[in-house]
Amino acid sequence: MRWKLLRRRLSVTAPRVTVRSRLPWPLRWAVIALALGFSGALALWAFEFGRDIAGLDRNAQSELQSAREELGRLREEHERAVSIANSADSLLKTERTAQESLGARVKALEAENLALTRDLAFFEKLMPSTTGNKLLSLRGMQATPEGAGRLRYQGLLMPAAGRSGGFNGRYELVLTGTQAGRSWTLTPASGGASINMKQYQRLEGVVDYPADAVVKQVEIKVLDSGGKVQASEVVRL
Repeated sequence: MRWKLLRRRLSVTAPRVTVRSRLPWPLRWAVIALALGFSGALALWAFEFGRDIAGLDRNAQSELQSAREELGRLREEHERAVSIANSADSLLKTERTAQESLGARVKALEAENLALTRDLAFFEKLMPSTTGNKLLSLRGMQATPEGAGRLRYQGLLMPAAGRSGGFNGRYELVLTGTQAGRSWTLTPASGGASINMKQYQRLEGVVDYPADAVVKQVEIKVLDSGGKVQASEVVRL
């Protein structure tokens, strides 16, 4: 009988046994929390100890501070360089504009100086003569052919030396040359105009003549209101 009971307890058909702890569950949780806290503290201590051994945190703070200061200095230098570059670009544009304006002004002054030089040379040739008793003087007469059958002329009418006052009248041109082997003379209607001079007056214009004619000389005559010649000049070509 005892053998059967013993075999039943040792076999799979034995009744289940529940093992109950004598510690209450709050105490068990407290023990577990203490064990976990101790393990975490031990792990943290091991981490800090390993970092100290490796030398990772010896100069980290000072190096971080130095890096921040260097970064700030580099930012300031960058901003200063950008400001200088912008100022230099503005100055360069202003200087370029000033140079272009100065170049245009120099060209205008050169053209004006050239025109004044030409006018001065022209007026020097037109200085009135000091001889004779004429009221008027024709100076600087020029005649230039401009192709077949076309002639350009110019000159300056001025009071004679020691004379003053204005003059009213007219002038006319007389072209002399050859045509078809014969002598030829022409007084073109387009080669004359009225004169209303106060101090001086430029006489200039263009006349047309037969294309087969050869002009050898041009005479300009200045006549007063009564048709009397007051001055004349001959230009030979």
